Amino acid sequence: MAKIIVLGAGLVGSVMAKDLSKNHQVASVDFKEDALLPLSKLGIHTIHADLSDSSTIERLIKDYDLVVGAVPGFMGYQTLETIIKAGKNCVDISFFPEDPFELDELAKEMGVVAVMDCGVAPGMGNIILGHHNHQMEISDYECLVGGLPEIREWPYEYKAVFSPIDVIEEYIRPARYVQSGQVVTKEALSETELIEFEDVGTLESWNSDGLRSLIDTMPHIPNMIEKTLRYPGCVEYLKVLRTSGFFSYNEIEVNGQMIRPIDLTSKLLFPKWQLKEGEKDFTIMRIHIKGKENGKEVKYKYYLLDRYQDNTISMARTTGFTCTAVANLVIDGQYNKVGISPPEYLGEHFEFVKSYLEDRGVIYNVTTS
Repeated sequence: MAKIIVLGAGLVGSVMAKDLSKNHQVASVDFKEDALLPLSKLGIHTIHADLSDSSTIERLIKDYDLVVGAVPGFMGYQTLETIIKAGKNCVDISFFPEDPFELDELAKEMGVVAVMDCGVAPGMGNIILGHHNHQMEISDYECLVGGLPEIREWPYEYKAVFSPIDVIEEYIRPARYVQSGQVVTKEALSETELIEFEDVGTLESWNSDGLRSLIDTMPHIPNMIEKTLRYPGCVEYLKVLRTSGFFSYNEIEVNGQMIRPIDLTSKLLFPKWQLKEGEKDFTIMRIHIKGKENGKEVKYKYYLLDRYQDNTISMARTTGFTCTAVANLVIDGQYNKVGISPPEYLGEHFEFVKSYLEDRGVIYNVTTS
């Protein structure tokens, strides 16, 4: 039985702590005591602490075998750097904007296995692509993904599982994709398209910066794109807010006080985006992979439609269980590549992760043509 510490007890972090506690000795850390209370009632060791302080993290993790990172994205890079400097292996889901490979040399010096972006997308989508990259010559990769509330509620028809600023980052960070071997950069929320999905209906896709590490690690694939899915009409509201400056990080003066518009916006939007007790969500992901395998043209189609179950929101299940599957691979020594590992490096462990998810009701259906 390994000792694992989970940094962050939000909607995803708490689900990971519960899952890992079935087979390991787990501690959960968060600044919000109300987030820790439900875990404490389940017998999981909880620690109330400020995770923005590096010295606190160093002190807390020193006696653990593995660290699981589930802090907001704006804290993610610093947190991962602190974990690596402490010489601890880590699996992380924080979607931080910085380049994780800047920590690769440090991780190798410290002998640390550090898997980053280990959620659903980026995360499981990368693992799927890595799996096929070993078996075929890929020409095209397309991933459409979104997490949405079951009930469409005006005006945004959206609920946030992650930190509100992390969600807003998706709407302002330039979106990169690869077309004919060239990296193309577009503004987020661009090139919208209406797409019909079975059992869900019509959703709207738009460019987001979800390829992340794939741009660097899969340069031989000439066409790659990831797009985010929302209910139709949501994008127009977001474009208005962005164009009006509500997502800006640049301080402005208001009645003698300097504030960042994004801080005000996140404060106002979070109550409207927050999933309330008992509200249900679903996660949808469609992946198309085309190329040549054994001399023949082939196309693989993956489809995930996961819904709220077992009193657990879908986005926490699909994100969290991918991370805990990989955490078990690292703890058991089955994945031991020292340095920074994006999830596509775990392609050879696809069957294990897929089976781990299936055992928890997260099913990726695959068809071949």
